[in-house]
Amino acid sequence: MNKLVMNFLVTEGYVEAAEKFRMESGTEPDIDLATISDRMAVKKAVQCGNVEDAIEKVNDLNPEILDTNPQLFFHLQQQRLIELIRNGKIEEALEFAQEELAPRGEENQTFLEELERTVSLLAFEDVSNCPLGELLDISQRLKTASEVNAAILTSQSHEKGLCV
Repeated sequence: MNKLVMNFLVTEGYVEAAEKFRMESGTEPDIDLATISDRMAVKKAVQCGNVEDAIEKVNDLNPEILDTNPQLFFHLQQQRLIELIRNGKIEEALEFAQEELAPRGEENQTFLEELERTVSLLAFEDVSNCPLGELLDISQRLKTASEVNAAILTSQSHEKGLCV
């Protein structure tokens, strides 16, 4: 039971609580607690819509995370496109979609479908009331942030030879 509680605290980024729980229960976490704040900074950047900053932070932590996980990299880039659309940067969004995401869509049918769905937002003047408006919802950011968080956790536990 203690391992389960510790795993929750580490996964969700509760550094102080994990440290206190470690001291009180004697349960050691599977990863270094010092790495939690770096992971939480990445997660927060995505949740705030600062995707470029998040990508930079992930690469600082471990460049192999995005190199070995094309789906995660695509979802981060897709989130970046969504943020451009959200901010009304239509020209920049189109250029970004063509240069960065379209080549990935050509390689992967799922990516292409997700890209088409995202680019469809550009067809609506009022994107907040369009059928695909959920892409602009905060829940989309949270979903992407959770995916990044899980990938970082996996890479950190593999570095120590453990599984989360």
